[in-house]
Amino acid sequence: MNNIEKIEWEPKYSVGIEEIDAHQKKMFELFNQLIDMKESSAEAKVCINMISVINENSKLYFNTEEKYLKKKGYPDFGTHFKAHRQFIKNSIALRREISEDIENLTDDVIVQLRNWMINHILTFDSRYIPFLRINQYIEDSKHKN
Repeated sequence: MNNIEKIEWEPKYSVGIEEIDAHQKKMFELFNQLIDMKESSAEAKVCINMISVINENSKLYFNTEEKYLKKKGYPDFGTHFKAHRQFIKNSIALRREISEDIENLTDDVIVQLRNWMINHILTFDSRYIPFLRINQYIEDSKHKN
């Protein structure tokens, strides 16, 4: 059996906002727990519950991020928001599929979910970092004058 590679949070994932970075770290932790469950052949109910926890945490994470982006008037907010909704839709569908048959929780499915999160952080999230930095710089310089 192939072992699924776990994911460790690294500074390259940071968006420069502590609260969002904390959500990222939590998501990585949850994916690692799901990988452990899969590899130890945990019972279906436990895996289904973990998918629910991942789903709930992703909602908290995405809502926090969206709050920041909306507040600052991020121009690509709509696209970002849709990507978040797609992840949530996929994780809800996965929960339903593994409720019907635990065999639907394959290594590929876990890798796909995990990779979606990594790719989202490295592509979508990295796009808003310069926008938020410039925004912060402008706000800071207004307060100095």
